[in-house]
Amino acid sequence: MSDVKIAQVSHLDFSFEPKPWPFADERRVEIDAAFAKMQRDKPALWNGRVLLLHRYAIDGDFMRGAFLETDYASFTAWQKLGRPAAGIHDCFGAAAIQSADGAFLLGVMGAHTFNAGQSYFPCGTPDPDDISGGKVDLEFSLRRELQEETGLDAGELDAEPGWILVFDGTLIAAIKVLRSKLTAEPLRARMLEHLAREEQPELADIRIVRGAADFDPKMRRFVRAFLAQRFATV
Repeated sequence: MSDVKIAQVSHLDFSFEPKPWPFADERRVEIDAAFAKMQRDKPALWNGRVLLLHRYAIDGDFMRGAFLETDYASFTAWQKLGRPAAGIHDCFGAAAIQSADGAFLLGVMGAHTFNAGQSYFPCGTPDPDDISGGKVDLEFSLRRELQEETGLDAGELDAEPGWILVFDGTLIAAIKVLRSKLTAEPLRARMLEHLAREEQPELADIRIVRGAADFDPKMRRFVRAFLAQRFATV
C-alpha cells in the first residue's frame, strides 16, 4: 500500500460551495439505469443527496476545502467505474473506536448495503444535514454515523486531538480516534445489542482488531493503512 499516504492535521475547515459535477450531468441516462438495476437487487438503497469534495489544500495544521452536492446514484456509478479522475474526492469523517485494552472495532456492512461485507470504521458520505452556516462539519457527520451504526454516543468516548488523514487515490478519510473506557469484548457486546434492536441495521457484525494478524481482505485499504501505522507504533 505504498501509494496510500497518511498525514495529520489539527483542524478541518470545509465550506459548501455548490457547483455542477460534469460526470453526473454527462452520464445521467447511464447513471439512472445503473441505479435502477441496483435498487432491484437491493431495494433498501435510496438515491439521497451526498456531498463530494471538489477542492482541498493542506495549510499548516489545517485541511481546507469545499464540497459540492450530487445524488447518491451518481456517486455509486463513479465508484463502480473505479473512482476515475472526475474533479472530486470521496472525503468523509470516520470514527476509529479504540477499546481500553488497545483494540480497534470495525463494523461489517450488511448484505443490503452498497458495500456489503466490507469492514471499516463507522462512517458515511457527508450529506446536506452536515452543512451549518455554509460549513461542512465532518465531526458532526461522524458522530451521527457512530450513533446510528453502533448506538455509541461520541460524548461518552475520549477523543484524540486532531485528525489522521488517509489519502488513497480519490478517497480521503478524516479519522478521529475515540477511546472507550470499556475493553474490547464488552464494548463489542454493547454495539451488538444496538444492532439487535434495529429493524434493519446497517452493520451485520462488529469485528475486534488487535493487530496485523487480524487483518483480512474485507478491510478497506484506508483502514488497513491506518491500523498498520498505529500498531507499528505500539
